[in-house]
Amino acid sequence: MAAQIPRKGARTAIRRVGRTRLLVFLALIGPGLITANSDNDAGGITTWSVAGAHYGYSLLWVLLLITPILAVTQEMGARMGAVTGKGLAALIRERFSLKVTAFAMLCMLIANFGTTVAEFSGVAAGSSLFHVPSWVGVPLVAFAVWVLITRGSYWRVEKVFLFLCTIYVTYIIAGVLAHPDWHAAARGTFVPSVTWNATWLLTVIAAIGTTITPWGQFFIQATVVDKKISVRNYIYTKVEVFFGAFLTDAIDFFIVIACAATLWKGHILVNTAQDAARALGPLAGNFAHILFAIGLLNVSILAAGILPLATAYAICEAFGFEGGLDSSFSEAPIFNGLLTAFIFVPALVAIIPGLPLIKVMLLSQDVNGILLPVILIYVLKVINDRSVMGEHVNGPIYNSIAWTFSILLIGLSVILVGSSLPLPFGL
Repeated sequence: MAAQIPRKGARTAIRRVGRTRLLVFLALIGPGLITANSDNDAGGITTWSVAGAHYGYSLLWVLLLITPILAVTQEMGARMGAVTGKGLAALIRERFSLKVTAFAMLCMLIANFGTTVAEFSGVAAGSSLFHVPSWVGVPLVAFAVWVLITRGSYWRVEKVFLFLCTIYVTYIIAGVLAHPDWHAAARGTFVPSVTWNATWLLTVIAAIGTTITPWGQFFIQATVVDKKISVRNYIYTKVEVFFGAFLTDAIDFFIVIACAATLWKGHILVNTAQDAARALGPLAGNFAHILFAIGLLNVSILAAGILPLATAYAICEAFGFEGGLDSSFSEAPIFNGLLTAFIFVPALVAIIPGLPLIKVMLLSQDVNGILLPVILIYVLKVINDRSVMGEHVNGPIYNSIAWTFSILLIGLSVILVGSSLPLPFGL
């Protein structure tokens, strides 16, 4: 009997260690999940909705390509934040010239402004599905986002963002309610299907471009720094980053199969996520329509809060201004002023009657296409600099994977920006 006591004590100790690690993980959760899920913004949801409606299940394999790229790029940003305690823009300023930093920030400002306008356009579209006029829904959301971000602490803002992330489950439910062909979905996921024409290629590029963004690199590193995640506890954040990448693309998977099982099967072409939500009603039931509409409104609100934050973080880091969600207007006037401008100005632009929103989105995507390869090269140069990262530089295998993915993204971005053809379906 006595021989069993040590074993019981060991089991108890193991359970305690397990509970402690779980509590630490839950305390540190946030940057990975929020950043990855915010990539599924109004443009992203539209892209995957249209992809499913136009190509059925045949583009699901692209998600297998995107998931590790998203995980690798965001993990590098999170690791740099934990090791250096500095944001990406600050590291670029220190490692490269001020002129290079200023150019990168100017490109980011243009791209982020256009993308934020697109997010508030998503708010307008989501509101209209519930019969709320855009001139009512958009200002209300803009004011609520502004109050949350400028009047709340980091922890309060993070809790709200994490709650909004949970609403993405509506797309999973909508996908199941659509009764997809699971065999066709599995085949589309694991057996690549390629159509060699410009429209198909630009659709794939748009799908990748809406998932991996320059502002996402700035945001995840800034939130790791703002949350004060240390190198000692970084392993928990790394797990969260990888899980966030998987969860984000799992949501996209269900968006595609929901549209493939209904719209593609019924030969119904759509141009926006708003159109997809309306079309789902008679095909998959009114509940699926409501879930899709809730999802569109939710992702637009989440991204409408995160884009201004990413912009304010990056600009303040780049030029040495005080910033952070725990800072008041008097402590960080530039940071809070940028937040205010990047919430209300895009919101007002989004409700201008007759505004060519498609052109605004195209411009922002083009600038993102130019900026993304540049930012990835900066990231890879900094993360392999031992004077900055010490022993936390990329290993040989990891570095080979990261460079391969980055070169692939650079090639795709060159094709996107260099093409004389517009993106399909108005994306």
